[in-house]
Amino acid sequence: MCRNIHQLHNFEPPATRDEIHAAALQYVRKVAGSTRPSQANQAAFDQAVATITAATAALLDELTTAAPPKNREVEAAKARARAEKRYAS
Repeated sequence: MCRNIHQLHNFEPPATRDEIHAAALQYVRKVAGSTRPSQANQAAFDQAVATITAATAALLDELTTAAPPKNREVEAAKARARAEKRYAS
């Protein structure tokens, strides 16, 4: 759905509150269809971001896996390689 929302589960170190908030903000922006809400919608927008941030944090706290944690640098390098291949001319 939204390429800017990245997987947050099973990384070492775990996702930070800022990363979770950024993902929630991207999700709300995508659903709302705007990056900045009007003044009339600002409170609803902010409440949605806060609710989704809390729900995402709760989800990440509850998820379990037997897989070893992923390394952020290795995953970022893989993503760059995929992007280079995708956008190569």
